[in-house]
Amino acid sequence: MTLTRMFQLAAWMALAAVLFVTLSPLDLRPSDPLPVNFDRAAAFMLMAALFVLAYPRSWFLVGCGVVIASGGFELLQELSPTRHAHLNDAIVKAAGALIGVMLGWTANKLRLRLGL
Repeated sequence: MTLTRMFQLAAWMALAAVLFVTLSPLDLRPSDPLPVNFDRAAAFMLMAALFVLAYPRSWFLVGCGVVIASGGFELLQELSPTRHAHLNDAIVKAAGALIGVMLGWTANKLRLRLGL
């Protein structure tokens, strides 16, 4: 399995995990001592970075997609009786996604220079 294929698999798995955590009832969400906004931003940052690493030629499209997904996932919470969409949460997720896109883009540039 090539490195790109591994990034693709990891990116799609991260998307599924983020979607599950975003839409599942609160009692099914994993808990940790970190602030919720940190968790939101970190999840979208990791997911976005993995997608940019997986699809390096489409980094701009990936960036647009993950930012749109941050708002879309938040709006999908309105379908759950125990969850509520908040603009602030979508902004935090979008900011994390944009940071992830920048990190993934930078990592791809380094990979090119190192010939990986």
